Amino acid sequence: MNADIAPRLGGRQQTWRLPAAAALGIPFWLSTSAALPRGCATDTCSWFATGDPLVALGCLTALLWRRRFPLAVAMAVAIATSASTLAIGAALLALCSISTRRRPVEIGVVALVYVAAAQFTLVLYPVKIPPGSTWVQLALTALSAGIAVAMGVAIGARRVEVWSLRERAESAEREQTARAAQARAQERNRIAREMHDVLAHRISLVAMQAGVLDHRGNLTTEEDRTLIRGIADGSRQALEELRDVLGVLRADPDRPEPPQPSLDRIPELVADARAFGLDVTLTTTVTGKPSDVVGRTCYRVIQEGLTNAAKHAPGAHVHVTVEGTAGDELHVGVHNSPATATTTQPPASGFGLLGLAERITLAGGRLSHHPTSDGGYALSAQLPWPNHDHEKRS
Repeated sequence: MNADIAPRLGGRQQTWRLPAAAALGIPFWLSTSAALPRGCATDTCSWFATGDPLVALGCLTALLWRRRFPLAVAMAVAIATSASTLAIGAALLALCSISTRRRPVEIGVVALVYVAAAQFTLVLYPVKIPPGSTWVQLALTALSAGIAVAMGVAIGARRVEVWSLRERAESAEREQTARAAQARAQERNRIAREMHDVLAHRISLVAMQAGVLDHRGNLTTEEDRTLIRGIADGSRQALEELRDVLGVLRADPDRPEPPQPSLDRIPELVADARAFGLDVTLTTTVTGKPSDVVGRTCYRVIQEGLTNAAKHAPGAHVHVTVEGTAGDELHVGVHNSPATATTTQPPASGFGLLGLAERITLAGGRLSHHPTSDGGYALSAQLPWPNHDHEKRS
């Protein structure tokens, strides 16, 4: 909040402030009138009846710009009280207004000018001053200035606090909006990753069988039936898996969430790939059972490797290795030889390895993939496998 140029008050906000300042000056004006000699107001003290109210009216008008030019208006109104007792109310409002800025030097200068100017009214009008009353008048003027300053400082502190609370609320709202946007983006990425992992593998195998059926004209009737049956089964399984994923996304309470794949389902994954015509061998030397996150990530690595081999290396031999022990790391690798057949390449999404890298990073592992010297391709990952059972015994 800019304290130098505060926003100008509207008409409704000025409605009670300016009349209150005018009303505050009336008691000072009446007390001075009572102290004047009889008939002075219409004779030698005509300024009291004409000039004094006009100066006060000018001060009230100047208060309309007290927020745009706070120091100049406060100084001008404070000086004007030397020629108008009715303007004291306007001066107190100006002093209160500038005190909201909480700048000691400005407040001190304006208050000193106000107290000094108020003493000149004793010289302006022929008022009989009892002995010792000058100090009383000075004390009362200083007291009124102190009250105005205290009120202004309190109002300024409250404004700063309200502004700070509003700024904090807006900042919290912006932060919440950013977190919601980030959560939506993460959820979209998660959904895209799940859709890719669940469907890309199945559809790639179906596309591979369809490619074989299209390019090989020397197949026997039984081989044709096997391929057609595999395409039908693969399509049906893809639809079932899609239905499972959509059921989870719709958050149907009556539909349980499908079980997530784990390490013990890898032989089933390899057997399924063989059934679709992929030449796959599996070598595993795993002892123990890793956590669900590690097991699921290992499954997704092999699934992505088989999917890529089916899409980009038809007819190739694929070798899958899984090895590791608790307390060390779980190593998983998928290596395929060069392609031995040519088929129409299915469209590539380009997000498979990217999503896989995100999974492995979240699991605390490392991913590597590169062409091999024999013209094939290798995909491997190292996943942490802490020994929780040993930690519990310790």
